[in-house]
Amino acid sequence: MIKIRNERETDYKTVEDITRKAFYNLYVPGCAEHYLVHIMRGHEDFIAELDFVIELDGQVIGNIMYTKAKLIDEAGTKKETLTFGPVCIAPEHQRKGYGKMLMEHSFQEALALGYDAVVIFGSPVNYVSGGFKSCKKYNVCLENNKFPAAMMVKELAPNVFDGRKWTYYDSPVMAISEQAAREYDDALEKMEKRYQPSQDEFYIMSRSFVE
Repeated sequence: MIKIRNERETDYKTVEDITRKAFYNLYVPGCAEHYLVHIMRGHEDFIAELDFVIELDGQVIGNIMYTKAKLIDEAGTKKETLTFGPVCIAPEHQRKGYGKMLMEHSFQEALALGYDAVVIFGSPVNYVSGGFKSCKKYNVCLENNKFPAAMMVKELAPNVFDGRKWTYYDSPVMAISEQAAREYDDALEKMEKRYQPSQDEFYIMSRSFVE
């Protein structure tokens, strides 16, 4: 049986453990995503109503967490938007559709709260089937006027973007301290840090831009 519900305080350790196992060595040797989860819940941009876990037969196997972000157009008009991350599923349950279920549920809830778009960074192969498109298609860029290949946008309602150029700004909570993340990880049960090919894929994607 599948159940999606809001995260509870009693889920915190389980969610952080799942996040750590899901991301360890994926993008770099080790990972920092579990530390981000740990500090995100206490930040002013965190949206508790969009903090969900997915259960399989009563056991938490994944979660998704959102923070507020913002878009500013060339006239200085501000638009509040969302980003999520990390979203994860326990390694033994990946590639079975559970992550997509979590995202779809969260999209519906986000729309009900009045949000109409989500901006994320990730590997397009994991998100285009969920309706995400290149940021370039919506004229959403970073402060340097660049359109990262890894930055994608999803409209939660039709015709949210009208062609105006928007600059995207993450929540400050996303700019985590690498040292603090390393110290947090070092205090946990030891996991082997090692190289794997997905790290090179991440290196290439994270430094690529759409013209």
